[in-house]
Amino acid sequence: MKDKIIRSGFVNIIGNPNVGKSTLMNALVGEKLSIVTAKAQTTRHRIMGIVNGSDYQIVFSDTPGILKPSYELQEAMMKFVDTAIGDADIIIYVTDVYESSEKNKEYIDKLNLLSCPVVVVVNKIDTLLGKTANIDTIDSLVEKWHSLVPKADILPMSALNNINTDILLNKIISLLPQQHAWYDRDVLTDKNLRFFASEILREKILENYNKEIPYCTEVVIENFIEEEEMYSIEAVINVVRESQKGIIIGKRGMALKRVGTQARKDMEKFFEKKVFLKIFVKVEPSWRENKRELKRFGYIQ
Repeated sequence: MKDKIIRSGFVNIIGNPNVGKSTLMNALVGEKLSIVTAKAQTTRHRIMGIVNGSDYQIVFSDTPGILKPSYELQEAMMKFVDTAIGDADIIIYVTDVYESSEKNKEYIDKLNLLSCPVVVVVNKIDTLLGKTANIDTIDSLVEKWHSLVPKADILPMSALNNINTDILLNKIISLLPQQHAWYDRDVLTDKNLRFFASEILREKILENYNKEIPYCTEVVIENFIEEEEMYSIEAVINVVRESQKGIIIGKRGMALKRVGTQARKDMEKFFEKKVFLKIFVKVEPSWRENKRELKRFGYIQ
């Protein structure tokens, strides 16, 4: 299939934190490739998901939420976004019905300078449906985004409830350039099983801990052994301070046990195989500022 000329291309999803980028990609791909939580900065990497039709191939990319970097980790995250803008055949810019268009406006300005097609998705319309006044609100948002990005197609939708996702998919297919496929049909993503194991565990950390804890942790899979009937996985949760290690572990280890159980169950569902999961917690001061560590964690090439 890779040598056959079809409609294919890189469709890269960008936008501010918490607008539903990961939910949108998961809905379009039909698999949960990106972790989803209510917390900002859930996505840290650029994650690809590949969709094949009889005469098209779409290579979606989920990216970190746009922000103004405060440390090296966030600098690396924003490089993923800028790279995604640079190599896109189509850009999907995701906003939602609550977000101010002034937030990180420089990226909206970039959309108007792109030569590739742009689709602006106004997400979360499900929260407004049911009242005439709210329908008018959606219409006014579409008009506002038309004025902000005149070249773009504007599509109100709900990624969570699959409202208008079929319209978006058809629009994307119509905009794809004619070229060869980039991946074989049996490839779903560019990430390996280790990556998804680490992301599943990181999702549980985001869901179970508050304040700075999730943003000071990084998960590394030290061992991933595929046995006949199960995967044996050893994971290390890196934290910045000793006090954070105590919070992660919890009284009598109960917090870590809860997170481990939740992660193991989700891994078994994702991998469709039994998982033996062992978790360690390690203090790694200033890993978010250390370029050598960021390279080891996959943020810097």
